[in-house]
Amino acid sequence: MTTPSTPTTPTTATTAAVSPDTDRSFLFVLGSSRPDGNTELLARSAAAQLPPGIPQQWVDLARTPLPDFRDGRHASENWPVNEHEEELRRATLAATDIVIASPLYWYSLSAQTKRYLDYWSGWLTAPGSDFKDRMAGRTLWGVTVMANPDETVADGLVTALRHSAAYLRMHFGGVLLGNGSGPGQVREDDRAMRRAKTFFQGTAPLTHSPA
Repeated sequence: MTTPSTPTTPTTATTAAVSPDTDRSFLFVLGSSRPDGNTELLARSAAAQLPPGIPQQWVDLARTPLPDFRDGRHASENWPVNEHEEELRRATLAATDIVIASPLYWYSLSAQTKRYLDYWSGWLTAPGSDFKDRMAGRTLWGVTVMANPDETVADGLVTALRHSAAYLRMHFGGVLLGNGSGPGQVREDDRAMRRAKTFFQGTAPLTHSPA
């Protein structure tokens, strides 16, 4: 077992003893195409503020190979489920709080992150699936770092996560935004680093689908 700061497998978990007054558990989904990027750094800074009794599991999508998602709702044969997909599905359903940590690529989520969310579609429609019912009431969070100091350029990413949460009747904790491009540059974003200290203490209201 490793600490949250040194993952050694695609689904490294930190399972410190949970205190009696909490049943929260966090899944951090890293969607960068490079290791130790600015988005991961910001996410880990926020995660470090969580109480030590709350379990954290970190999944690096770049090290969790998945084929492109194929919609099998109307196919005559079932889509074969591989080991990594099943690990991700179980990890997703095991967490009360899911944190999507994706750099801003072309004003939206990274390809790895979008592929992971596409698999949610398959889990929703699999025969006998209760994925939507089980996701209801959980909390979705986002973390992203971008090269542009204008935070409005991340509106597309924020909207995608908010609507995804709304569709599944989840709470939405918002997106922690940071600025940086070169390795470690987000550390120079004092505002983002200050936000990280209290990000997971914020309120996470239930979201509603657009009318």
